[in-house]
Amino acid sequence: MPAIEKSKLRQLNPSESPWQRRLRALRRNKVAMLGLGIIVFWALVALFAPLIAPYDYIQQEVTNRLKPPSAEHWFGTDELGRDVFSRVVYGARISLPVGFIVIVFAVIVGTVVGASAGYIGGAYDLAIMRVADITLAFPSIVLALAIAAVLGPSLINALIAMVLVWWPEYARLMRSQVLSVKNSDYVTASVALAASHPRILFTHILPNTFAPILVKASLDAGSVILTIAALSFIGLGAVQPTPEWGAMISLGRYKFYSWWLTTFAGLAILTVVLGYNFFGEGVRDAFDPRMTE
Repeated sequence: MPAIEKSKLRQLNPSESPWQRRLRALRRNKVAMLGLGIIVFWALVALFAPLIAPYDYIQQEVTNRLKPPSAEHWFGTDELGRDVFSRVVYGARISLPVGFIVIVFAVIVGTVVGASAGYIGGAYDLAIMRVADITLAFPSIVLALAIAAVLGPSLINALIAMVLVWWPEYARLMRSQVLSVKNSDYVTASVALAASHPRILFTHILPNTFAPILVKASLDAGSVILTIAALSFIGLGAVQPTPEWGAMISLGRYKFYSWWLTTFAGLAILTVVLGYNFFGEGVRDAFDPRMTE
């Protein structure tokens, strides 16, 4: 037996469940742990923003407008004299929850709709999948822009647009998973024991098909935050004086020489998106049978 195969066998613990092996593989992935550390860091920044920010994020001091970074204002001030560092810190309270909310609602809607379509089948399945196909025929950012433009500029409307754009991907993925397991022996046994359809679906099918959804959600979180920032950048997301990172970058695009207006908000978006991408890649590798089995 090759040495590599022997080392894999030594690493396997018969008493471990598949989820325990996946968690162990995730903990051993240094890149994934780096990504998780970045996410936790920004979560702590958002949680303790009132203690970290030295100024009120909406406090205006026109006499201090467009000041470069200094000991008094670490990230400088914007065109209204507001402290950029405080606004970046408070921006974490918007960008992080927004990404989480969009992913949670997209997963819930997509999972329920896709699982029911795969389990029920027939005309219902056909109708749901055609709606999903129409939605997926458009680039996500273009469709989100169109929906947000119709609903009007606000952070809530941007969230609604993002959920409407993202749920079909989860619906199609969950449908394919349900179709692959609904004829399994344990499902057939549940039907023979006269279990109700909701019980079969939510107790026996969904727990055995949710792993790919979890992997996709972890990979999509960074893209959601980036898209929300893009909507705010063009004026269809958060509006002033909300300290959203994309809106802050938008305010600085006409002040080329005041580089700090866009740099620090952009770095915040960059680090958060990288954190989610690193962690998502680790989750994907941990759920890959070739990596954990």
